[in-house]
Amino acid sequence: MSLFGKLFGGGGKGGKSPSPQEAIQRLRDTEEMLTKKQEFLEKKIDQELLTAKKNGTKNKRAALQALKRKKRYEKQLAQIDGTLSTIEFQREALENANTNTEVLKNMGFAAKAMKAAHENMDIDKVDDLMQDITEQQELAQEISDAISKPVGFGEEFDEDELMAELEELEQEELDKNLLEIGGTENVPLPNVPSSSLPARPAKKKEEEDEDDMKDLEAWAEAM
Repeated sequence: MSLFGKLFGGGGKGGKSPSPQEAIQRLRDTEEMLTKKQEFLEKKIDQELLTAKKNGTKNKRAALQALKRKKRYEKQLAQIDGTLSTIEFQREALENANTNTEVLKNMGFAAKAMKAAHENMDIDKVDDLMQDITEQQELAQEISDAISKPVGFGEEFDEDELMAELEELEQEELDKNLLEIGGTENVPLPNVPSSSLPARPAKKKEEEDEDDMKDLEAWAEAM
């Protein structure tokens, strides 16, 4: 029997293997037990250290014995640390394996369900159904287009005849506008006056000189 078989109580060849959930739970219980053992050893190490300090000068023999026990406890503590690391690694591996198993199981279940759903389906029937749906959609579109077209109910007219009549009306309106413009050209304009405008009286020489002096003074002040 293997070491793990002894630890987890495995039977012989005919024995039933533990489930991943059971193995994970046992590993967690073991981790909890070893953690409590760690806490106990840490307290013992602190106690032996206090004993060694207390008897360091008074009773060296007792102090040395306390230090020896402290060393043994520290060695056990280191071993438990290593064991916990191994158990934690094994537990995580089992949890991952269990997760993968559940995922594969669910994927297989979904694949069977999909196969059962497609079992009664015929691809030719699916194609025929889709073709029928397409034809019905096209028919519905044609019906909608026919309904949306305006109906005259006896008011059918020749488009060419209507366009010719419209052009005649436009030409009549254009001729009317041209006649109105031509009538305005015959309106008589006022005659140009024949007499010349009165001439502007010329300034006297003295007034011009006076104006020039004012301009010169203004320019000088501006400078």
